[in-house]
Amino acid sequence: MAEKDTNAPQNGASQKSSLPKRFYKDVTVADEDGHAAILLDGKPVRTPGKAQLALPSRALAEAIAEEWRAQGKHIDPATMPLTKLANSAIDGVVGQADAVIDDILAHARSDHLCYRASGPEKLLAAQGQHWDPVIAWAKEVLGAPFNLTEGVVHVAQPDASIEALKGEVEKLDAFGLAAVHVMTTLTGSALLALAVALKRLTPEEAWAAAHVDENFQISQWGEDEEAKARREARKRDFDAAARALELSES
Repeated sequence: MAEKDTNAPQNGASQKSSLPKRFYKDVTVADEDGHAAILLDGKPVRTPGKAQLALPSRALAEAIAEEWRAQGKHIDPATMPLTKLANSAIDGVVGQADAVIDDILAHARSDHLCYRASGPEKLLAAQGQHWDPVIAWAKEVLGAPFNLTEGVVHVAQPDASIEALKGEVEKLDAFGLAAVHVMTTLTGSALLALAVALKRLTPEEAWAAAHVDENFQISQWGEDEEAKARREARKRDFDAAARALELSES
């Protein structure tokens, strides 16, 4: 009989032991200098960069406070996507907005929605159903026509279209930029992220549009559990970004 591997994780015990222990009892929200701050036992929460976790709206702060209240004996960052986004906004966007905007626009130059399959017909129809209305909206409402191509060979986009998108992105504050950046990187489409930010699409519609190709493959071949888990993790971060956009305006 093989010996039991005592070093192997037992029902998640190893993972739990690596997480920091909860060190606080009470979580409250306080108004400070025009922002809403998260307090743990009366002390302000700090980001990994040591800045105070100050939010642009009380609604967003309350939602983040709920993530902290929901923690058990250990603090699990995987269950705190809004906190993660807020940290990214404060540490990674404030003072660095131009770099974040440039990265969003880089995605726009090779936007996922512009690269179409050559077949089969069912996939082509699904791409057209989900993507064509967004392409039309960008042209008609944002003044940003985009070129489409078949396959994966790069197609250049008009400089004027990228500038039009830049004008929209520059209107966002740090939290809006962080949210749009997250949605852009998760979907491969700046157009889908902006469509959510500007309320042209719901988050669910944008997520479905981003996964037309993947959903088609799943319908043909099925989905393995690891891929499903990865997709669920991405969806959690995407939903948090969309929710942060909405709550930051409340």
